[in-house]
Amino acid sequence: MSRRSRARELGIIIGEMETGRFNAITDVDGVSVGHSTIIRGDGPLVVGEGPVRAGVTAIVPHKGNIYEEKVVAAVHIYNAYGKSVGLEQVRHLGTIETPILSTDTLNVWRVSDALVDYMYEVMGIRAASMNPIVGETNGGFLNDSYGRHVRKQHVFEALEKARRQSDSGPVEEGNVGGGTPMSGYGFKGGIGTASRVTDSFTLGVLVQLNFGRREDLMINGVPVGKELSDIKTTVTPGANSIMVYVATDLELTSRQLWRVARRAVLGLARTGSYGGCTGGDYVIAFSTGKKSVEEPKLDECKYLNPVFRATVEATEEALINALFKAETMVGRDGNTRLGIPLDRVKETMEKYGRL
Repeated sequence: MSRRSRARELGIIIGEMETGRFNAITDVDGVSVGHSTIIRGDGPLVVGEGPVRAGVTAIVPHKGNIYEEKVVAAVHIYNAYGKSVGLEQVRHLGTIETPILSTDTLNVWRVSDALVDYMYEVMGIRAASMNPIVGETNGGFLNDSYGRHVRKQHVFEALEKARRQSDSGPVEEGNVGGGTPMSGYGFKGGIGTASRVTDSFTLGVLVQLNFGRREDLMINGVPVGKELSDIKTTVTPGANSIMVYVATDLELTSRQLWRVARRAVLGLARTGSYGGCTGGDYVIAFSTGKKSVEEPKLDECKYLNPVFRATVEATEEALINALFKAETMVGRDGNTRLGIPLDRVKETMEKYGRL
């Protein structure tokens, strides 16, 4: 795991709600995460050979047969400039029937194909059809994207790592899995996670961060990006993208989960995102349904308002954790993404009286 610090390890406390034990999506009982990371080669780009900075991340909602024991789910698409697979059926039927995979843009279809193989060969599914769920962001600044180096063995590796977890645990963050080649606010991005808990529910978020301009970055209300304006970063075309995955153990309907998913965008906004028009900003939310709602069903505001707050806070913190845990990476053609300098971040937070 990366030795770099998460937000709370630096003394940056985002939001008001309590975190789970690991402050991760895996605090939601039954949810597990696995990564497969490919880092190979250096120097000039040779399509099909490398350099390779790629991978895949698997989110498994529960250890059972998910096709037979589907989970209630919803999708919110804030910006649709993306290539994700399987989302329309989730929007239509309100359930997820495979693990969720996250990778880089041009590997989406190969990863989807391998997920079908996994469901057939390992899970023993013999259904007439199935709906693989795969999210993506574009890591082409560092990676040989057109080489499409994520293969069946990498997908199986990520899924097996997730399914072998006997219990909840910490999630590796930064330059891992689908987040391996990604950027964030002009610095290195990647995978980040966070959670919130109450007496009534647990909610966790995992993000694959790949968007933002350095000058827009806000951390807990502090304009950190502007304070780091002396650091030279390479600007890439377009607004780029983020995938947000939200899990909760609270029993919710697909419509209610859609309302929850929409709040994740507010967490992104608190970090400085304005939702540029060529971005792909997708939220996939699901419920394991292990905790029932005790309040009257017609008075959902009583129990949804804390869920909304938890989603905003956990999304904001997951994004900052992705940024903090990601290390400097050199990729194709010598392209470089610097890990955000945590010493400078700490100095800036102290300057504004936020530490």
